[in-house]
Formats: sequence, C-alpha cells, structure tokens
Amino acid sequence: MMKAIPVKVAEIYVPSKFKGQLDAAKVAALADEIVGDGELKVPIQVRRDETQKRYVLIAGLHRLEAMRALGEATIACYIVAARKF
Repeated sequence: MMKAIPVKVAEIYVPSKFKGQLDAAKVAALADEIVGDGELKVPIQVRRDETQKRYVLIAGLHRLEAMRALGEATIACYIVAARKF
C-alpha cells in the first residue's frame, strides 16, 4: 500500500495540459468538503522532477486548487514514478 507524504503546495508544478480543465465550482465544492471533514480524503498524485527540484502533478488538479484556495501550505501526495518509454 502506498503511503501519502506531505508536499509543499508551492513545489508542485501543474502541466499546461491541465490548465483548461479547471472548474471553479468543483474547486469550491471540494474546499467546502475539506473544511467540513477537516482533511483531504484522497491524496493527489505527483512525480519528482529532479532536474527542476519540484514535483509535477499527475492527478488531482481540483484537490490541489482547493487546498491552495484554503491557503494550505502542504498537501498529501502519493509519489509515483515517471513512465519509462
């Protein structure tokens, strides 16, 4: 079983392929849910980018943006390996 680790929100890069997919209503609903539950239920998925010293978002755009909207400094993440071609 994978273990989620906290990652600084500021260290997560969102690739341009996600930029047009953001739904503000979904972000607001998730932020309300996080406040109500007191935590993020499902961690996002990121991969390490060692050359840039950052993490790259793989899945969880709306959860990430909800945590940003709430002013959270960190977010629970699953670190996944980049695909090898």
